[in-house]
Amino acid sequence: MQQAPMISIVDDDFSVREAAKCLIRSLGYDAMTFSSAEEFLESGRVQTTACLISDIHMPGLSGVELQERLITNGYCLPIIFVTAYPDEKLRGRLLRGGAIGYLSKPFNEDRLIECLGTALKHCDGSAGL
Repeated sequence: MQQAPMISIVDDDFSVREAAKCLIRSLGYDAMTFSSAEEFLESGRVQTTACLISDIHMPGLSGVELQERLITNGYCLPIIFVTAYPDEKLRGRLLRGGAIGYLSKPFNEDRLIECLGTALKHCDGSAGL
């Protein structure tokens, strides 16, 4: 039996983390939540994550800085960004940098599911390096 892909959710808002986790699990995927980019990086879960859903604006490392850190460290994770503060210039920069999606909060569940499907096809179900 093949293990379901691991989706990691990084957001400083508890309710967003829990709602996303419930949605992801209802789709048959495993989901882990983290309240900060630092917590995710220190968790040991980076290498087992098939897709990352990350808030952009968080205390400490932002989602943008998290993406840069992952790239610098050689990780090729598909990332779906969510934000309460949409910015078209930043959206373009993140998508050019390899992000799979850029969703405004509150995000449409169908749009997140669509981005997740693209992300998992993009990585062929493999995670990490």
